Amino acid sequence: MSLNQNSNTNLINTITKLLWGPSLPPQLLISTVRSTWSAAWQLMMSQLAPSDPTGSYTRPTSQFRLNSNPKLKVSPKDLHLYVGLPCPWAHRTLIVRALKGLEDSVPVSIASPGIVGSWEFRFFSDPDKDKLVPGLDKANGCKTLREVYKLRRGGYSGRSTVPMLWDMEKKEVLCNESYDIIEFFNLGLNEIAGNPELDLSPPALKDDIRKWNDIIYPNVNNGVYRCGFAQSQEAYDKAAEGLFRTLEMLEDHLGGSRYLCGDVLTLADVCLFTTLIRFDVVYNVLFKCTKKKLIEFTNLHGYLRDIYQIPKVAETCNMGQIMEGYYKILFPLNPGGINPIMPSGCEDEVLSKPHNRDSLSLETKVVQHSVS
Repeated sequence: MSLNQNSNTNLINTITKLLWGPSLPPQLLISTVRSTWSAAWQLMMSQLAPSDPTGSYTRPTSQFRLNSNPKLKVSPKDLHLYVGLPCPWAHRTLIVRALKGLEDSVPVSIASPGIVGSWEFRFFSDPDKDKLVPGLDKANGCKTLREVYKLRRGGYSGRSTVPMLWDMEKKEVLCNESYDIIEFFNLGLNEIAGNPELDLSPPALKDDIRKWNDIIYPNVNNGVYRCGFAQSQEAYDKAAEGLFRTLEMLEDHLGGSRYLCGDVLTLADVCLFTTLIRFDVVYNVLFKCTKKKLIEFTNLHGYLRDIYQIPKVAETCNMGQIMEGYYKILFPLNPGGINPIMPSGCEDEVLSKPHNRDSLSLETKVVQHSVS
């Protein structure tokens, strides 16, 4: 690769010297590079992040839903989960899988993002032995996630996304919608769960959970992507305003409530957490969510630490892999591929500091935290 880069650099230098002599006029150089890069950037962004006419990012819908086929019968013993550690949507499924005690019942294959953006399976040596790390495809032995999708009957030519729940017996994609999967893990597998008594979506709180999801998904979960993938100033300004307005509202709410729905950890908290844990390491810098860092929100950062310290959650948060997956792979947003130093507020030592949020609980002991 270095040889190719050197050859390209020498070729460019030779051409410029022939055209302009030893000194290329700076204004012409800037103008030429800027117009060329702008056109290339627009093309790459149209593939990476489809947008509407205003330049606002439009997230594609998931093609495989658990509830779309009422005749679909799922055998718990045939399930296999595919994830990628940088992905916040996949992270949701890892957390619920861990909290429900499904690690032995629902095996997982962890892909890593390839240089061209595809999910790949390869042996990965990670010095952090306490965290989940990428590896090989344990279910099908494929080299890429696209190959796994293509194994389904009738083949497949669409987007190969994570998380994805796979039926090993039928060789079929059961679901690639994260919220469907976490709802299914929460109540649909209690007969094989190690912690079946945990309910992250209690009937009495379903309306509140839905209300919070309706606020958090467009403004925070997808809001950070609408900032980072905006293709016009208007689109960015609108997304950033909605994001930080919502974060300020959440900061105020969490000043008097341990979790979003009171004393009980719910699926809404899981969905918010996976965005917050990536905020300062990725979204604040790479996605231009720069108005404030999460660590500047006292209640939100305490809430983040509270959930991080729930048994089994921290091991799903591989911050090195998260940073690698964004800074090294999203070429249109970071052409140099330079991975910055991790912010000190995102290190395990800081995230493990006392949060004192249990003082907000109405009860001194929260049963939901008792994870077997």
